[in-house]
Amino acid sequence: MSVWLVRAGRNGEQEDFAIDNAVAVIGWDELPDLAHIDSREKLHELMQVVYPDEGKRTIASYVSQVWMFRNRIQPGDIVVLPVKTRSMIAIGKCIGPYKYKSTNPEGARHTRAVTWIREDIPREAFAKDLLYSFGAFRTVCQITRNNAETRVRAVLEGKPDPLMPTAGAEAEESEDIFVVPDLEQYAADQIRQYIARKFKGHEMAQIVAEVLRAEGYQMEVSSPGPDGGVDILAGRGPMGFDAPRLCVQVKSTSGPVDAKVLRELRGVMEDRGADQGLLVSWSGFTRPTVQEAQRQFFRVRLWDAGTLVGKVLANYEKLSEELRAELPLKRIWTLVPDEE
Repeated sequence: MSVWLVRAGRNGEQEDFAIDNAVAVIGWDELPDLAHIDSREKLHELMQVVYPDEGKRTIASYVSQVWMFRNRIQPGDIVVLPVKTRSMIAIGKCIGPYKYKSTNPEGARHTRAVTWIREDIPREAFAKDLLYSFGAFRTVCQITRNNAETRVRAVLEGKPDPLMPTAGAEAEESEDIFVVPDLEQYAADQIRQYIARKFKGHEMAQIVAEVLRAEGYQMEVSSPGPDGGVDILAGRGPMGFDAPRLCVQVKSTSGPVDAKVLRELRGVMEDRGADQGLLVSWSGFTRPTVQEAQRQFFRVRLWDAGTLVGKVLANYEKLSEELRAELPLKRIWTLVPDEE
């Protein structure tokens, strides 16, 4: 059996649709139903007709990816979906052939039936080499490096990635090693793994406090130990009395936070007289938690590891010298690869 990366939109637009409807999906909306396309040659000819302005290299990339999705992925193969909107990894098993669904939304008409086994695996569950592969710019590619199937199955069973202790080791040469990675995502993953190792427990709350301070808040940070449901109280103005006044809860546990924690935060907000609440969970949130937070848009916000890292990067120059010394980063410039 093989392991396949199948994205659901450049910015994760079809991730929820894919998971809710038990499918893997790809775009290329201009292409018609491909059920009758039984060879790469026919697909190549069709691509040239549908995309007459694209160059040979782009057409070849399109053909390679769509053919993988249409024909090479087999029932029983593992499908990996990086969930950009929640900084998670969803993993499932392909259970059916290619089908074209004309009534599906744009970006989700070419489908493969998938049983999603887990949709909330933290990115930190995988070693750097697999995260590098999961960060490929391509929409569809095969993941073959370093015994990927065995390792993915181990994580699905709740075990650690067998190569996690030696994640920095040089990867074996394999087909997907030549796939152009998303360097921004790869760098973010490295930063996340570093923060997870170095800033544990109450120290994670200190990072959140630094970010809020950089964004103009005055605050009080609870001491380590029982915190009564609040890690940080923050407000605007010289003394923190001005709105918006925030109640912040920070969770650095290994599993996604459920809706119960969000409801508890709402209770603490009422008790402390806070205008709004911020719930930070390094391991992300269950989908019901995200959905409940969306219904409370004007009262609460959720930050997962990806959001917190983004906030750190956006405010890095404003962070304290002490934190920057513990988290040394530098800005680099690189060309943006062709995503296809």
